Amino acid sequence: MALRMNPDQAATVALKGLAFLVNSPEDLERFLLLTGARPETLRERADEPEFLTSVLAFLLSNEELLTGFSSDFNTDVRTVHMAHHVLAGG
Repeated sequence: MALRMNPDQAATVALKGLAFLVNSPEDLERFLLLTGARPETLRERADEPEFLTSVLAFLLSNEELLTGFSSDFNTDVRTVHMAHHVLAGG
């Protein structure tokens, strides 16, 4: 993992997280219920830092999801944490 991450890199991690959720209907449904997002607006909202932050927060809130995402996308868990930090303005 790089010591620094820019917002574009963080957004890429979040978009991969969104793709992971889209391919897991039960998890996507739970994400939509928790965030109030609608399936038909996912593409529109995919460029909103706040929405992408919510995707990463959702992954980080569930260890099973987080490890599944990390495994599927060959991404270190710390990268997800860093991406969330960057997108959240930290």
